[in-house]
Amino acid sequence: MITRHELTQRQTEALAYFQRAGAFITPAEQLRIEIADFGLSDFAHSGLGLLVYVNTARCCAKDLILWPRQTCPEHKHPSLGGTPGKEETFRCRWGKVYLYVEGPPAPQPSCRPPPDRAATYTVWHEIALSPGEQYTIQPDTLHWFQAGELGAVVSEFSTHSADEHDIFTDPAIGRATKIA
Repeated sequence: MITRHELTQRQTEALAYFQRAGAFITPAEQLRIEIADFGLSDFAHSGLGLLVYVNTARCCAKDLILWPRQTCPEHKHPSLGGTPGKEETFRCRWGKVYLYVEGPPAPQPSCRPPPDRAATYTVWHEIALSPGEQYTIQPDTLHWFQAGELGAVVSEFSTHSADEHDIFTDPAIGRATKIA
């Protein structure tokens, strides 16, 4: 849970990240920046900011903002009603982001999950993205990601986004942020 004051503060901080990445965000868009804490009330470690530009029945485009070493917890996008889960391409715009997906584990991963939630992180194949690099995650694939030392701005291009149906490895996670 976050307070209304923290929401406004985090939206302002997210705008600064967009500016570092050279992205223009309108005043109306700034008010639509979602701040996700995944119900853990530990935004510094588990959370992200996101701005959805379009989400139709066929496609979605959004930007993700991650603060330094902030993690988006492990999850997957399942099939719904006979339709495959979300396929998404992450393109790093600014900073550095480390994706962890199914596959051979990295011998020395660059990131660590939040210590109190470490048992809920199970995939360790590392994909490091710097500005201009991208990676596509197939539907129903477990994944998580963490920003580097400076944070990151990542564009996500995907099929329709139904993130409210994401399946998180950590049963304590709630996708919708509650505001006090």
